[in-house]
Amino acid sequence: MKKIMMLVLSLSLLLAGCAPNFNKQEEVVQEDKNEEDKAIIPNYKISDKYYRTLLPFEPSESRGLVVNNISTKYDINEFETGLMRVAQNTFDPDNYLFQEGQYLKRDTVRAWLNRKFTEGQLKERKLKKEENIGLNPMIADGGDIDKNNEKSPIYLAHILEHNYLVKNDDGKVGLGGVVIGLAMNSVHYYQKEQYGATYETKIKHEVLEREGKKMAEEVLQRVRQIKELKDVPVTIALFEQEARTSVVPGSFFAYANAPKGSSKLGGWEDINEKYVLYPSNEAEKNHRDDLTAFLNFKQDVETYFPNFNGVIGKAFYAQDQLQEVNIDIPIQFYGKAEGIGFTQYVTGLVVKHFPEYISVQVNISSVNGPEALVVRKADQSEPFVHIYQ
Repeated sequence: MKKIMMLVLSLSLLLAGCAPNFNKQEEVVQEDKNEEDKAIIPNYKISDKYYRTLLPFEPSESRGLVVNNISTKYDINEFETGLMRVAQNTFDPDNYLFQEGQYLKRDTVRAWLNRKFTEGQLKERKLKKEENIGLNPMIADGGDIDKNNEKSPIYLAHILEHNYLVKNDDGKVGLGGVVIGLAMNSVHYYQKEQYGATYETKIKHEVLEREGKKMAEEVLQRVRQIKELKDVPVTIALFEQEARTSVVPGSFFAYANAPKGSSKLGGWEDINEKYVLYPSNEAEKNHRDDLTAFLNFKQDVETYFPNFNGVIGKAFYAQDQLQEVNIDIPIQFYGKAEGIGFTQYVTGLVVKHFPEYISVQVNISSVNGPEALVVRKADQSEPFVHIYQ
């Protein structure tokens, strides 16, 4: 077997080695800032998959809302990173810089996520008609609660804005485009009484897609009313989040672009991406060959620890082709030497069972926390191994 490189690094050394050298960074001025307020463009980019971020980092005013509005941590991560992948279809990472959304304010996002209010609900809340700007459908007062929620579920869970900056002719950095993600619910949760039991109704994909596209058109109209966004390219993407019990994230399924100054979205483009749990009925039905490779890997791990069966994989597919597999192995060790030996064994299994054209990441953990990380990037024959201290 090929020699495997194993690195045992302390966290402090790892961080020190990765620290950027700000003496070599490019200083620029943003169009809407004072000349004295210099920003920094990092020279180094982790990979072609990521945008460089203008420094100092400016958080969005609506930052943090995603935690309350998205069902799982898996969906939270995928909603943001997946939106960056969508952006690359329009905004080249070599030419654009990333910045968190600066124009959709916290109160605006909250208001758009509301339901439309009935006349009675407006009076009860002492609201004006112009404040009735929720994008989710109104729900009737009284009657059968189950039928009302089934007929009028909350489709839109969250709105996320990303800004993409570009250098203009005079060397300043200005807004080059906006990408907005709409997170749509695949399951609507509701309560019949405060602090009571939670009920659910599933939303068919074709329904949430139809409603999401209608909402996207309305969002674009509203975005164009914001002074700074009147004349920039806008992309809006639709994300279907999974149920609260899911251990894999949802995915983006469509996006559309509006050119500079246009208040109408162009044709919708399909996004063929999906996460699949290994092992699962879906993997058995639709990805049997890929699942077989994982099960062979799992079986060899269990040979090392005969009474262990906790290996779980999360596979990412694009255009129905397997792109990467993330595997979690939670296990109990009785010494550091045992952990190192097991990690070397697992590293060999990665090389043995998974083809080189896919990326594989194995996270080995114990009750004490992370123990080891094995990463084999696509088209690389030798994995990178890190033992946590």
